[in-house]
Amino acid sequence: MPNVKVLNMSGSEVGEVTLCDAIFGIEPNEAAVHDVVKNHLANCRQGTQSALTRAEVSGGGIKPWKQKGTGRARQGSIRAPQWTHGGIVFAPKPRDYSYTLNKKIKRLALKSVLSEKAADGDIVVIDAIKMDEPKTKTFSEFLKAVGAERKSLIVTAEADELVIKSARNIPGIKTTPAALINTYDVLNAQKFVVDQAALAKIEEVFA
Repeated sequence: MPNVKVLNMSGSEVGEVTLCDAIFGIEPNEAAVHDVVKNHLANCRQGTQSALTRAEVSGGGIKPWKQKGTGRARQGSIRAPQWTHGGIVFAPKPRDYSYTLNKKIKRLALKSVLSEKAADGDIVVIDAIKMDEPKTKTFSEFLKAVGAERKSLIVTAEADELVIKSARNIPGIKTTPAALINTYDVLNAQKFVVDQAALAKIEEVFA
C-alpha cells in the first residue's frame, strides 16, 4: 500500500497516511481512461452550431440564365453552394453529442488515474483545507507551500464556499467536493491536493 505524507496548510509534515490499494494501487487501464475522457469531452459539447442549406437561404427562386447557348456553365439557382451567399453543403445543425458509458468503466478509469497520480508522487494530502475568509493571496501561499501552485485539483469533503472563492481567480486551479471528482479533472491536473476528510470519503465510496 502506498504511503503519503500528510501536510498542513503551511507545508509542514504532520503525519502519514496509507492509501487504499483498491483505489490508488491498481494497474492503470489506458483504454478505459481514453473512453471516459472522450465521453466527458463529448458530453461537454453544446451542439448548438447551425448553418443554412441551399433550401434555407433567401433568394434563388429563378434560374439565372437559360440552360443553353450562353457559353456559360449551366446554373439552376444563384443560391447553390458554389455561389457567393449560397447555402452550405451538408450544413451542421443542432444535435446532442452526449452518450452514456457503463458505470464500471467510469470507476475503473477514475481508479486508474488516481493510481497513476499515486505512483508518480503527485498526490498531496492535507490534514484540513479550511479558510477563515475568502482570500486569494492566502490560498496562493498555501498552494506554493505544498508545491501545488500550478494546475492542481483541490478536493474537499464538501463544497466549501470560502475555499471556492479563494481559489477561483488562480489560473490552473480547480476545486471540487469529493463526491464530484471525475477522471478528466484528475488527469488534467498536475497535482491532486486532497484533505484527509475528502480522502476518507473517496475511499469509502470507491473502494
